[in-house]
Amino acid sequence: MRTLVIGDIHGCLNALEGVLDLSRPAKTDWIITLGDYVDRGPDSKGVINRLLRLDRTHQLVPILGNHDQLFLDGREPQFDVRQWLSVGGGATLLSYHDNIALAYDAVPDSHWDFLEKRCRLYWEAENHFFVHGSVDSILPLSVQRPSELLWARVTSSRPHISGKQMICGHTAQKSGLPLILPHAICIDTWVFGDGWLTCYDLEAGLFYQAREDGQKRTLTILEAAEMAIAAD
Repeated sequence: MRTLVIGDIHGCLNALEGVLDLSRPAKTDWIITLGDYVDRGPDSKGVINRLLRLDRTHQLVPILGNHDQLFLDGREPQFDVRQWLSVGGGATLLSYHDNIALAYDAVPDSHWDFLEKRCRLYWEAENHFFVHGSVDSILPLSVQRPSELLWARVTSSRPHISGKQMICGHTAQKSGLPLILPHAICIDTWVFGDGWLTCYDLEAGLFYQAREDGQKRTLTILEAAEMAIAAD
């Protein structure tokens, strides 16, 4: 049984299929997705549909991302939709309907249920914990503020009091390479930009990566660290 952790997908369905093809998850493997399923990429609707299928066939643990929360918040009359549209929300709406004004009504109930009821703010394992953003290092996971879990950056984080390593997304690594720190690994590798979608095979120490255009590669932790040093 493996633990496969997938970083921020951002509507990039082709890249998601690419890392699934490389990692070939078995039904007994845990698949932990770190949120930001929507916005910026071309097919947010398709990404959620794919995750719903994975949820039926595999052991999926979906984490909520800040962009997913913005999508949910957009249903509230007091929400300033312009803020969300400025960070890629228009691409999400267009994936549901070619008329943005009609898009919210076209979102299936199963998609709202997935984001509201299936997605969680964090997941804790024996030696690791998984969040979208980051954590307050001095607070137990059970009392973390949602704003911290959804919006905080790993670059300002410190080792957590639990002693466990954090696996997170949200802080985009425009190099396309994971950020590897002693206390944390960030696998938001900017798939919607000029980067890659990353799937981290925790036990094997491998990064499976795919681009929306179909390119794929596999890196060891050592290879990724050496490439990051060379790029600096």
